[in-house]
Amino acid sequence: MEALIFAAGLGTRLKPLTDTMPKALVPVGGKPLLEHVASKLIAAGYDSLVINVHHFAQQIRDYAAARNNWGVEVRFSDETDLLRETGGGIRHAAPLLAGDEPFLVHNVDILSNLDLAWFRAQHREGDLATILVSERETQRYFLFDDEGRLVGWTNIATGEVRSPYSGIDPDQCTRLAFSGIHLISPDIFPLMQEWPEKFPIVDFYLSVCRTHTIRAAVMPGLEMHDVGKLSQLNCIVPE
Repeated sequence: MEALIFAAGLGTRLKPLTDTMPKALVPVGGKPLLEHVASKLIAAGYDSLVINVHHFAQQIRDYAAARNNWGVEVRFSDETDLLRETGGGIRHAAPLLAGDEPFLVHNVDILSNLDLAWFRAQHREGDLATILVSERETQRYFLFDDEGRLVGWTNIATGEVRSPYSGIDPDQCTRLAFSGIHLISPDIFPLMQEWPEKFPIVDFYLSVCRTHTIRAAVMPGLEMHDVGKLSQLNCIVPE
């Protein structure tokens, strides 16, 4: 099974630590974020990892080499020339994701107790993507219909609503927060061909959700930490 770990970010909210190291190597609970995520994926049976790199890219390469690539196949999607954001990062990694099965995408700064086998089982044949979401409080939410299909997005702080469906009423939708973890069919790559080099995956999902099914997955008892700020480095890592 294949997984793409997003590790290219600048980690600006973790400064000054990220002035000298990539966010992926910032330690939490005595281990770098990358170690937490890679170990979790490998324990769940993911034996082929793609790691996208940009900020202090060589440090990440060296760390993986020192860990003997955790005993699995590890390849790097090099974005040192341009940080492509989430959508562009997925498309740029396409040549390294050669399998016919859905691949997992996991942000390096997300620590959770997600049951990865359970999550994979939620993906339905024919769906373009399955995205892990939760009811946590935030400002930006995906909007889903009664069958768990993505229909839009909203920012409750500004009142902005985006959807391919005209006249959508956010109050009639299920509002859930994205976790930064998704399972994606390789059928996504042809749909990305006309997009620019750099784009967010949220924009892409909203552009295709009317014609392709992108479905929510909500795990009961999900515990998750988005380690994006210095104040979150002392969090207890979910098991």
